[in-house]
Amino acid sequence: MRLDKFLKVSRLAKRRAEAKDGIEAGRIKKDGRALKPGYEVKSGDVLVIHYRTKFLTVRVLQVPGRVLPSLKPADLYEIVEERKDDPVDWLNARP
Repeated sequence: MRLDKFLKVSRLAKRRAEAKDGIEAGRIKKDGRALKPGYEVKSGDVLVIHYRTKFLTVRVLQVPGRVLPSLKPADLYEIVEERKDDPVDWLNARP
């Protein structure tokens, strides 16, 4: 399954277009490298997702073959780490 579709199905992104934009902006990484929307997600992948004010690290548990109504998004991944990014830190950061 493509990364942009996986993010939508797992509800890590609200819309597939939103997921695609985030991926193209380099906000989703695996092993420190930015991914492309067409990246084929596999079980065991560890993805780092940068939202506006937080970083979310998730491990992919399963990739569904088809999207069914009985599919529970929370069963597709587990949260490894969640880190808040406080805007005050941006002001105190030194170049």
